[in-house]
Amino acid sequence: MSERVLITGGAGFIGSHLADRLIAGGRRVRVLDSLVEQVHGEGGMWPDYLDPRVERRLGDVRDRASVEAALEDADAVVHLSAAVVVGQSMYEVAHYTAVNNLGTAVLLEALIRRPVRRLVVASSMSIYGEGLYAGPDGQPREVPERRLEQLQRRQWEPVGPEGEPLVPLPTPEDKLAVPSSVYALSKEDQERLCLMLGAAYHIPTVALRFFNVYGPRQSLSNPYTGVLAIFASRLLNGRAPAVYEDGLQRRDFVDVRDVALACELALDREEAVGHALNVGSGRSYSILEVARQVAEALDREDMAPEVLGKYRVGDIRHCFADLTRARSYLGYEPQFELAASLGELAGWLQGQSCDDRADAARGELDRQGLWL
Repeated sequence: MSERVLITGGAGFIGSHLADRLIAGGRRVRVLDSLVEQVHGEGGMWPDYLDPRVERRLGDVRDRASVEAALEDADAVVHLSAAVVVGQSMYEVAHYTAVNNLGTAVLLEALIRRPVRRLVVASSMSIYGEGLYAGPDGQPREVPERRLEQLQRRQWEPVGPEGEPLVPLPTPEDKLAVPSSVYALSKEDQERLCLMLGAAYHIPTVALRFFNVYGPRQSLSNPYTGVLAIFASRLLNGRAPAVYEDGLQRRDFVDVRDVALACELALDREEAVGHALNVGSGRSYSILEVARQVAEALDREDMAPEVLGKYRVGDIRHCFADLTRARSYLGYEPQFELAASLGELAGWLQGQSCDDRADAARGELDRQGLWL
């Protein structure tokens, strides 16, 4: 009998792609998902894109009975279930703490009673806060969170203690975690809880720090989804992408198929056990550059990005992945480059309908005093 893998949050964007990959590799897949409205829309229906061979369990990861039932006969677990939005986490504090921290704790207590051969937990690049930088001497250095008075002056770039300019570098896993949002803090807790209790109870555990994931099946009507999907939603509704700050902040965008590959590798590679590893593309792109590439892919080059010159509390300036350890411990090598992937993604996007709710989301941030 083939191995059974439980994916929490498995009806979502990343989970469904992972399910496809695991099934293609001969594994059986069970999904536990609560089908939240913000992601899946009204009605709580299982998405059409989910492979019919997936065993489906409707339930909340915070519910002990649902988790224990889903774990029955499972050989391994990939824990993707989480509330995942930086800005929203800063005012829905109890919700994010409950879903991410408590949900992980409930899962871990169930695993203590019924261990599996491997646990893989989704962490996030957001736990780093700012990425790594180099000073004028070329030496790597960590920088503190940007000060409010600096941001109010619209001085977006971090600087050294004497005001010296800094250059962003690829961020390795040993960079100090300095979470700057409730979401980031909850992901750090998820990661540490799983690695700590995995070691204590001899459950081989791997944490994967996802960078900015994009691809088909990402919710286009969710105003809190990934920035690439938000840009696409606006363009498909005849509106220009809206860019925070000056648009020159840099991120690492990774294809969801590469993320699914990393999860599969983490289920099998012994060298990865006990480690937290970056999963990205190893490349960096400015947000303004990405907005233009999405517009080009959708044949909307006439819609130039709107640079808002405003700041969302909890955001960081630059962060992109150093993949040295992922290559060594996971054997991970990203297969997809953004420009080529956007061409494929455009075909899927053209067939989608979506509501552009980004303005309403920013309005809520403004009401909360988090949009400056």
